[in-house]
Amino acid sequence: MSEAKSINELNADLFHAEEVDRFSDPKEARKKAMDYLARREYGRDELVNKLTNAGYNHDIAAVEVDRLTDDGLQSDERFAGSFVQSRINQGKGPVRIRQELKERGLRASIAESALKEVDQDWFELARDVRVRKFGAGLPGDFSEKARQMRFLQYRGFDSEQIQVAVQAHGDD
Repeated sequence: MSEAKSINELNADLFHAEEVDRFSDPKEARKKAMDYLARREYGRDELVNKLTNAGYNHDIAAVEVDRLTDDGLQSDERFAGSFVQSRINQGKGPVRIRQELKERGLRASIAESALKEVDQDWFELARDVRVRKFGAGLPGDFSEKARQMRFLQYRGFDSEQIQVAVQAHGDD
């Protein structure tokens, strides 16, 4: 005589089978990717990784993200543009932005294009970031100047932008 399963065990079996199928279903992967894209832009690699980390099959996720790209719903260029603008709003410099885009799997050419499109005066941004953090007065001694320079370097400004930001300029 076989042992009968309880209703809870039967339900658990049904839901478990559904979960396994859902993560290997291309339609479900596409739908989840579209849910992510509805909230914000994502780079291709970042979106594939997000789907994979959520439990979707990597190969299926990659194919579906490529389909979304072909359909114009996902764009590395659009993502890079919005990412660059958000980092500028945070007071980040071009060196740091380039590095963060690289970490997210974007090609260098896309990052450079996005940085050029924003038409940002990086020298002025470096000055503004320094003033917001340390005040309008210029650093009084070498150690203070070095501290402010390290801060701006951490923020992602290059050495020329940093030099201009910590020195007096004629239009003040």
